[in-house]
Amino acid sequence: MKITIIDCPEGEEEEIIIKCRQMDEHLMRMIRTVKAGQERLIGTRNGQIMQIQPKEIYYFEAVDNRVFLYGEREVFETRYKLYELEERLGGTDFFRASKSVLLNLSKVKSFATALGGRFEANMKNGEKLMISRQYVPGLKEKLGL
Repeated sequence: MKITIIDCPEGEEEEIIIKCRQMDEHLMRMIRTVKAGQERLIGTRNGQIMQIQPKEIYYFEAVDNRVFLYGEREVFETRYKLYELEERLGGTDFFRASKSVLLNLSKVKSFATALGGRFEANMKNGEKLMISRQYVPGLKEKLGL
């Protein structure tokens, strides 16, 4: 694969052009990653509205018909439903870990097996999250195990 980078003149819109014989899953994953890097999600906390990049989010959690997004040390509420976030962030590092949690795999420090066929995700910020046994096969596939 050949990669060419051309400096863009001031005022001209940046552009990515992909030339390929056939679109495969690897290429689609790269495209989704690039798009996700430009995307911003809206979160609210104490009446303030914040724009948050998905790469800064550790996980999303649904509690009492509300969805919260967790950063390294801060928590925001978002108007999106968990299934909407899962669709929107599909093909990125986000993974459905349980009925109520969408987990950013790039923020996981390690995994450990737990009782009942579950896994425990040890996050880089010190938190621990459980991965339900029904989602473990999908996790193994996503990790290439």
